[in-house]
Amino acid sequence: MNFYLIDDDKSIRNILKIIITERNLGTVCGSTGSAADALEDLPALSPDIVIVDLLMPETDGITLVSQMHPLLPDTAFIMLSQVSSKDMIASAYEAGIEFFIQKPINSIEVESVISKTKESLSMRRTMTKMQKIFLNDIAPNQPAPAAGSPSASSALHNILQRLGIVGILGSKDIISVVEYMNAHPGSPDNFSLHDLCRRFCDSPKSMEQRIRRAATAGLINLAHLGVEDYGNEIFTEYSNTLYNFEQVRREMDYIRGKSSKRGNVKIKHFLTTLSAYSQNK
Repeated sequence: MNFYLIDDDKSIRNILKIIITERNLGTVCGSTGSAADALEDLPALSPDIVIVDLLMPETDGITLVSQMHPLLPDTAFIMLSQVSSKDMIASAYEAGIEFFIQKPINSIEVESVISKTKESLSMRRTMTKMQKIFLNDIAPNQPAPAAGSPSASSALHNILQRLGIVGILGSKDIISVVEYMNAHPGSPDNFSLHDLCRRFCDSPKSMEQRIRRAATAGLINLAHLGVEDYGNEIFTEYSNTLYNFEQVRREMDYIRGKSSKRGNVKIKHFLTTLSAYSQNK
């Protein structure tokens, strides 16, 4: 993994470079204390991971990430911050960051966050590859497959458990569909949830509703975690991967009584990301 570091404090950049290098986390391909320089360097370097300070003179980290994220969709952004404002943290997630590293810098936290980011980036790249593969994914008379590999099934079960939905109605349906997707990779644009569900039962509409309810329950549980603690490990990992952060935040506002609108789930994205997660574990 190639890293690019952005912080107006040179000592912070040096510390990060030492941690990344000495712990064999990757290679620092560039660094700067200026957002303007970063805007010039990043498109040419296309680093895997950018670590950027939130509060910088001239252009703040959130603005920088919001400008660069659409141009570098395959790059992951980590933000350095001493700020604990939930609104600012939410804005950073919406801009496109993956995780936060709190200042003052702690080497153990830096390594942990980078490892999580590398895993998330690898998962996302796997998902992209899956989307490009086009095999016989939804042949009308194709039977449902046997259970997936033990490691993938275990990883999938663990994710649903962390979301708090492993035991509810619909969780087994999710596992069946995702294992089918793992066994029959193909372009997600070429299937509908209804098509998948009819592989497994005579009432695909009922199965589809169970899956949607279970996925929505996971979003609600995640939103409750975020209301209690923005830094919760489960919240930070899944609120911007399995779900759309904007929708999670909408559900959080509903829980707080700030809005009458609830968050919703993009079910195809949810299932595809689950599939990529389970195969990356």
